[in-house]
Amino acid sequence: MGCSGGMPVRPGSVRPVPPPLPEVFFARDHRPADVAARVRSGAWEPVCRGAYVVPGSLSGPADRALARIVGLHRRVETPHWFSRESAALLWGLPVWQSVLVTHLRQTTKPGQHGRDPTVVRHVAPVPDVHRGVVSDLPVTSLALTVADCARSLPTLDVLVVTDGALRAGVDLDEVRTLLGGRGRHGVQAAERVLAAADPGAESAPETALRYHLVVDGLPVPQTQVPITTCRGTFWADLGYPHLRVAIEYDGRTKYTDQDAWFREKRRLDAIVEAGWLVIRITAEDLRNPRRLVARIRRALSSREAIDHIRQRGA
Repeated sequence: MGCSGGMPVRPGSVRPVPPPLPEVFFARDHRPADVAARVRSGAWEPVCRGAYVVPGSLSGPADRALARIVGLHRRVETPHWFSRESAALLWGLPVWQSVLVTHLRQTTKPGQHGRDPTVVRHVAPVPDVHRGVVSDLPVTSLALTVADCARSLPTLDVLVVTDGALRAGVDLDEVRTLLGGRGRHGVQAAERVLAAADPGAESAPETALRYHLVVDGLPVPQTQVPITTCRGTFWADLGYPHLRVAIEYDGRTKYTDQDAWFREKRRLDAIVEAGWLVIRITAEDLRNPRRLVARIRRALSSREAIDHIRQRGA
């Protein structure tokens, strides 16, 4: 993959921040009979061993993973630091796949008795400089979190985390130092992902879209594309400015009311009037990358042909 380089940043773009932690209730704080009664009545549901939440209080898979982290922290008595995807969630970084297990680093080997299949314990020291605290929970530093993910996750997953970490201010040179020499397993692949990272991606789907385009051989799109129109400057998620092609990811919650829909329509009309082609992408499109890339490839070819005719006539 290639890197899009330093590009403009959309006004109002925000850095990732640690999310609020869900409220978790612990069995050890209550009488066993009370815990059983609350579970039986549906007032509580378990999220991990000895930890419960109110049904409906979790907003999605990431929130459930955070609840498990909170529950596990209360249970683990030896020094530990949440790591990999678990640390990424605590830092507020995007992740591509649901985090189904909780990762932590600890300095002692865990016992075999009562091992929890939803917990992965990595026996590895954490240097003092890379020990962090987020929302009162021990966590690996931003740089070590990225390095650990780069060693263990698939390429797209690493790119999603790294894009977010760049927006959060991680130093990639520090990540490279943590990865070690080029002879170590997976370092070259990780280096390629780091080189392709771009802080202009504001969500995991935007990263995934860029990834699929480049892996399939299309030029690296620019992120955060400013578009000058008669109604002012608008911004596209990514695109190819020289061809006036804008590509935007549309989530289901983007247009929350009729006013938002109307503002977006006026924005789109202004962009089209300025001579741009706008390609809308949804989650359904990302589930079929081959068809998605073919669609964008056709659009780029058409715009290149139009641009060639325009240049010949100039």
